[in-house]
Formats: sequence, C-alpha cells, structure tokens
Amino acid sequence: MRVFITGAGGFIGRALAERYAAEGHEVRGCDLVADPDRGVVGGDVAGPGPWQEHAAGAELVIHTAATVSFRVERPAEIWRANVLGTANALRAAERGGARRFVHFSSVTVFGFEFPDGVDEHHPVRNTFLPYPDSKIASEQVVLQAHAEGRIQCTIVRPGDVYGPRSRAWAVIPAQLIADRRLTLPGRGRGIHSPVYIDNLVDGVLLAAVAPEAAGQVFTLSDGIGVPYREFLAPYAKLVGRRLITLPTPVAIAGAAVMQRFARLSPGDNEINPGAARYLLRTGTYSITKARRVLGWEPRVGLGDGLARTVAWLAEQGYAAPAGRRTQSTG
Repeated sequence: MRVFITGAGGFIGRALAERYAAEGHEVRGCDLVADPDRGVVGGDVAGPGPWQEHAAGAELVIHTAATVSFRVERPAEIWRANVLGTANALRAAERGGARRFVHFSSVTVFGFEFPDGVDEHHPVRNTFLPYPDSKIASEQVVLQAHAEGRIQCTIVRPGDVYGPRSRAWAVIPAQLIADRRLTLPGRGRGIHSPVYIDNLVDGVLLAAVAPEAAGQVFTLSDGIGVPYREFLAPYAKLVGRRLITLPTPVAIAGAAVMQRFARLSPGDNEINPGAARYLLRTGTYSITKARRVLGWEPRVGLGDGLARTVAWLAEQGYAAPAGRRTQSTG
C-alpha cells in the first residue's frame, strides 16, 4: 500500500512512517522541512502547493500536521494551519485518488471539563483557545467530506502522546523541571491521560483499514488516568529536581505573567493559563469504542512506557549530575 503522511517529520508522523515502512508499505510525506532520504518533501499545509502532488497515487493519507499550542497569540495562524491545512490535505487526498483519509484531532475537543470516562458520543465543547477550537473546526471539515461522499474519512483523537522523541511529554517537561520553571496547578492532582506512541500507532494502523471505521471518530488513549505529579515524577527524579506544585489560583496567576512575558519575548513558551487549565482536568477518556470496533488494546503499560522514555531522555543528556540525583521529587 502507498501511504502519504503530512507532518511526517514530527513525533507522531515519523513514528507512523517508520511503522508502515517496516511493514513493507511505500511511504511518502510532507513537512515544513524536507527529508529526501525518507521521501518527505517540504511544504506548508496551510497553503496549497507542490507538496499536494506528492500525495498522488497514495491509497491512504494520514493527516498529522498541525500547530499545537495553548497560547492565545496568532489565532488566525493556528486556524490556517489546523483548519485550512486540513482542507488542503483533503484536496490532495481526493485528487491523488486515496481511498481513506485519517485525520488527527485531539481529546481537547471535549473541552477541559467533561464526565469521567467520556466517550465519542459526548458533544465537543469550545474552550475559546485557538488550538482546541481549531481541532473542532477541522473535524467538521473532515466529516463533511465524508458525508458528501468525496472520500472515506476516519478521525482519531489521541490522548497525551508520550515516549522516546516526544517533545510535548518528554523533552519540554524534563527541561522545564530541570530549570525549575514547571509549576503544577491544583497541587499536581489534575489527571493526565497518557497514550504511549507505539500503542497509538497500533490503533491508527487498525483504524486506517477497518471498513467499520469509515466515517467514525475514535479516542485513542491508554484507557487510564494518572495525576500529573505521578506521571512527571520519573522525569523529576532523572533531572534531580523537586516537582513544584501550587494551589490553582497561584499557578494560574503565575502562568498569566509568563504569557504576558512571552508576548514581549520571541521564542517557544508554553507556560500560560490555557496550558494550566489543561493540567487541571479531572476526567478520563473511554476507549471502549476503539476496543470494540477496531479490536485495539494498548500493549505497552505506563511503567514500561515511562521507563523507555526516561532511558531515552538520559541518552539525550537530561540526567542530572551525580551530586544532584539524590534530591527527592516530592
């Protein structure tokens, strides 16, 4: 099978490309930075361009490319990348003759307040933050294309994807903890919904070919919830720092100050009130539908997944100097 992946240079896109290639499929892709050795052309999905022609002949198109951020700046830029970009990827898939389009959405479409064990029947909810709301809009673009019979579509909503090479749930938190810049609101009791990268890839491969998955939406997480202070404790131990947990009002106020500073200072800063709200979730996500329809079951447990991730971080140089490793991470 020929597979085309947008965002093929990212954490998830690269993992998918490697799995499909390992299973003998022909894999191509696009990303902001070209990688000719891997069949990845340069292109920005926010606008039409030659990158779309690279999808010609692909039977399956997987759309992972997106701008992921809880910052409130540049909402139009996020809309172009995540909503208009989805429409452009769909056009490339249609013109290229693809049989299935798999779209990566996000569990943030449920909002930050939802019932424990929320499933795909629960309505989406605006957060009035550009990223989550753009994912709601992008789902509409995909479901409309399916309803009109233009192409068979499937939507996946990943949980908090982590593992070796993860930027969002490995590199960034490890660095922030090491720099003493990560503060957990609600004393770190908010619920993290992890999905190990290999588990996610397993689920996507099933969703991409199952006839029953056409026109469907699937939440793919590991089916568990764990307090952030527990999930991040191995990272804190690795870098030799204590996790900083604060009452919610104090943490939100501090995040607001950091957000104002970020507006004046260029660079990547994901410490902001939106991110703090995300860290305060109390519910979990049901994966009953994925189990029932796809026969999917997460095979890498949290302990094993975290051990692999911490080992990779250590290889990247995040381990604390020997004199600092004895500090507790309470």
